Amino acid sequence: MLKALWKKLGITGAQPAVDTHPFQWLNALSTQASLEGAIDEAVAQIQENLSGSADLAILFISAAFASEYARILPLLTEKLACKVVIGCGGMSIIGTDATGETQECEGQPALSLTVAHLPDVEVVPFHVTEKDLPDLDSAPDPWIDIFGVTPEAEPNFILLADPFSSSITDLLAGLDFAYPNAAKVGGLTSSGGRTASGLFYYEADQEPTLLRSGTVGVALAGNIQMETVVAQGCRPIGEVYQITQCDRNIITELSVAEGEQLRHGSPLRFLQELIAELDEEDQALAQDSLFIGIAMDAFKQKLIHGDFLIRNLLGVDPRAGAIAVGDRIRAGQRVQFHLRDAETSAEDLSVLLQQFQANDPLEPPFGALMFACLGRGKGLYGEPNFDSTLFSTALPTPNLGGFFCNGEIGPVGDRTFLHGYTSVFGILHPKA
Repeated sequence: MLKALWKKLGITGAQPAVDTHPFQWLNALSTQASLEGAIDEAVAQIQENLSGSADLAILFISAAFASEYARILPLLTEKLACKVVIGCGGMSIIGTDATGETQECEGQPALSLTVAHLPDVEVVPFHVTEKDLPDLDSAPDPWIDIFGVTPEAEPNFILLADPFSSSITDLLAGLDFAYPNAAKVGGLTSSGGRTASGLFYYEADQEPTLLRSGTVGVALAGNIQMETVVAQGCRPIGEVYQITQCDRNIITELSVAEGEQLRHGSPLRFLQELIAELDEEDQALAQDSLFIGIAMDAFKQKLIHGDFLIRNLLGVDPRAGAIAVGDRIRAGQRVQFHLRDAETSAEDLSVLLQQFQANDPLEPPFGALMFACLGRGKGLYGEPNFDSTLFSTALPTPNLGGFFCNGEIGPVGDRTFLHGYTSVFGILHPKA
């Protein structure tokens, strides 16, 4: 499927960029079944290639080691001198093996260790709990105090959160308010249950800490910039409609341009008309893979891939013709129905990567992180390593690390959201 897709879209594989900057972003992957063996193997791979200081380490480890989470940071920091370590557990782990190939280790013991040498970059770690969060009506200053970096420093954020105790939606709203121009990526832990959830946090000269709640992360400021690719795995169908009447998350009336006139009607009526026009394959897909996209830029005239925030359709009211959406909406927003399947998901990521290559003006990237939904991977594509291989082929950034999440964090438009069924990539460049 992957090779056929590349041929269809004209992707032949870009050539890796020549490394001309002093940054190092190294990933080591181990699939050993013993914790000591996995840490030893990963650290040995890192030490073999690391020539500078370990300014930041990001650790992802599978739920197979959940009973040993408390031992991980002491073992790691004893063997590798790191200034800052953050990490979390996940049901499936993403890393780069010793041959340079990306691997998505689904449902098996695995440890992915990314270590970065970041000259002229300030690495500011943080652990935030629900009780630390300011009121959403607060000024930006309380939020800035929590994260310890000013908006003027132009930081980038990597966030790893517990799904049960982080109030992640409020946290993202506050971050967007205080740092509107900052890129923010990450994911929710997926260790198979509340008791197995694990967040790892360490600063030099402090005790390494296993946390069971809140959010850990880093702000990266200085000579560094993070670009994002957020692949929501859907393709649009039908027309773009405008919401003319709604109540919280219930859409009660839409309008659509027909020539120079607007036609108004119930969302259910428009949806029934749309489905009747689809071919048999898409009609079948619409039975259980139909979503709605909300345009996030109110002023953009021509909407393209990546302009819509994909949300679930929660239900319909046949009598009123209304539909319920998995997010709060408002009158005036534009929406479009979307479908999702394996081929659509693959094409969505491919198109976004092509757009990124065509539009990115920065220096070549030196590293990347990947946060994928548990609903992707082999279960979606029927073959392993699909998203990570497509990314590494279209944009050959070395040493990709990441994990499969209970929810993925990434921007759409100028706001940051918690997604589902998505693969989010954070792509790191030097500024200069």
